[in-house]
Amino acid sequence: MLAVSAHAFDPDDPLTGLRVDEVPDPDVPDGWELVSVRAAGLNHHDLWSLRGVGLSSDQLPMILGGDAAGVTTDGREVVCHGVVAGPDGLGDELDPHTRSSLFSEHFPGTHAELVAVPRRNLLDKPPELTFAEAACLPVAWLTAYRMLFVRGGFRPGDTVLVQGAGGGVSTAAVLLGRAAGLRMWVTSRDEGKRARAIELGADDAFEAGARLPERVDGVLETVGRATWDHSLKSTRNQGTVVVAGMTSGDVERGGLPHLFFRQLQVVGSTMGTRGELRSLLRFLVTTGVRPLIDATYPLADAASAYARMAEGDLFGKIVLLP
Repeated sequence: MLAVSAHAFDPDDPLTGLRVDEVPDPDVPDGWELVSVRAAGLNHHDLWSLRGVGLSSDQLPMILGGDAAGVTTDGREVVCHGVVAGPDGLGDELDPHTRSSLFSEHFPGTHAELVAVPRRNLLDKPPELTFAEAACLPVAWLTAYRMLFVRGGFRPGDTVLVQGAGGGVSTAAVLLGRAAGLRMWVTSRDEGKRARAIELGADDAFEAGARLPERVDGVLETVGRATWDHSLKSTRNQGTVVVAGMTSGDVERGGLPHLFFRQLQVVGSTMGTRGELRSLLRFLVTTGVRPLIDATYPLADAASAYARMAEGDLFGKIVLLP
């Protein structure tokens, strides 16, 4: 089968380790199923893998990709939940003592024509969603859903700031939050992306680091070093900063005075559970909200798709179509 794999690590030029070539079909352990991938989304996690984050050299080559939608051998249309619990993939994801991983960390990923998936990780794809739309959900959209409604606990009427406009998580957060009655603000250095965020449904958009009209109830933080101080300063007393990434790198200062003087909550969040993915699917079917797709590429041209993500000039999700 054709697959996209990491063959080497390069922190400065991650695409040098990328290969698109024929590999053996995946083994299917007991309790797993073989899925013919119809669509698979790209995520920044894939670029971090190529930089050597979360992988070791003895795991190479590793098929990349963390989310997918496809068809099982018996014709069932499915969405693949990307959190694999336990060393055999059959553990309990809700058990805090069970170590979980994502596809492409300990098990081959989804950027391939075929992928083996634990049976319990397969959810029925609603007929209302295309395969490309469904493939946007298990990583970025589920991350945004959990940040907003589970870890952040935001409620209708709250004001939430999303740091960085244009990426998969940020566009998902704007669409989900607006549909749930939140007031959604975004930041970006790019004037064009700020304008597009408003068109998408954001209530307001600000230049990165700008002083806001008022402090917000919460911030969704996936940028890290470049926006961290602004996130803390922009949150109201006893407000919440939900952190799910650091695309610009780790923070250099902790902002501790803001944390204890104003009693802020800083909450970590990663991906989401199968139950939350099921709720997200129902949310989309009920509200009519659909993922924003920046571009689609055939699997054979995955190198171009990865290059587009690395350049950062995108608005929405990039999806591979085997």
